[in-house]
This record gives sequence, C-alpha cells and structure tokens, in this order.
Amino acid sequence: MELDELYDYCSSRPYATSGFPFDENLMTFQVGGKIFAMIAMHFWEQGDRNIILKCEPQLATELREEYEDITYGYTMNKKHWNTVYLRGRFTPDQIKEWIDHSYDLVYDTLSRKELIQLGKTPL
Repeated sequence: MELDELYDYCSSRPYATSGFPFDENLMTFQVGGKIFAMIAMHFWEQGDRNIILKCEPQLATELREEYEDITYGYTMNKKHWNTVYLRGRFTPDQIKEWIDHSYDLVYDTLSRKELIQLGKTPL
C-alpha cells in the first residue's frame, strides 16, 4: 500500500483523526485521543516503508513468528505494538485487517465519557 492509501484507510475509520502531536516526522492516527497507528515519515522518505500498529499480545507474537517483515513496535511497548514493513509481501486486505484490529483494540477501551465526546451514544 502507498502512503496515501494508508492515510485514507486509517482516516476512514469511524471518529479517526490524524496529526503530528510529537513532531513533524511522526504521523499518528487516533480515536478518542488514543493512538491506533503511526507512520514515521522520515523512514518513508528513505524508502523504509512501515506502519506501527497496536496488536493483541498473543496475535502480535504469532505475526512476528510467521512474518519476517513484522517486528516489535519501534519505540513502543513491544508486547502490544508491531511494526509492519511494507515491502510488497502483504496484500492490501491483510494490512487493512491489521489496521482494523488495531483500531478496534483502541476503540474498545474508550470510556462512556469518551464515546459521548465523540458524539456516539453508548448503550
């Protein structure tokens, strides 16, 4: 996937926002103010395309064991985050599935108050 495709897909998740809260190199995608994906722009500019995604710990380990292009989350909690290197080995559907998994993990942690702030009426 190209950078614009990643941006469009991550941004299309319900209530998702994007920005550069840390510096001009690290683009984040958030829901309710909590990060679910990150792209280090300086790596992309150097040709090292990757996206950092939150992942359920057991699945994170399984993915790292199965794919050499998935490693521990760069500068993140290595139990909960993976770096996915986009070197053409993964289909867009796989990448979207992992983005959705990351988004869902974060969204599911939002409190009732945070959901209301997003404009969602919790049950």
